[in-house]
Amino acid sequence: MKLSNGFIAHTEDGERVLVSTGAADFSGLVRANPTAAFIIDRLIEGTTEEELVDKLCEKYDAPREVIAADAAKMIAQLREIGAVED
Repeated sequence: MKLSNGFIAHTEDGERVLVSTGAADFSGLVRANPTAAFIIDRLIEGTTEEELVDKLCEKYDAPREVIAADAAKMIAQLREIGAVED
């Protein structure tokens, strides 16, 4: 999966945002906390959900099940606005 071409990731004043280019049904921007920014950066590179969870587990000290559930929720939210392509 990867970040849709309909979105551009941008860092402004130390904050990561996703900006819709108008090619998606969603119009606007998404402000990302540090964990969401990490997920977005992995999506830019292209990743699988399993690889993403592995990377998050390396970065954060939390049970894998919790990380996997949180990652799935974030990916679902990004899919809902058309920001993720499989």
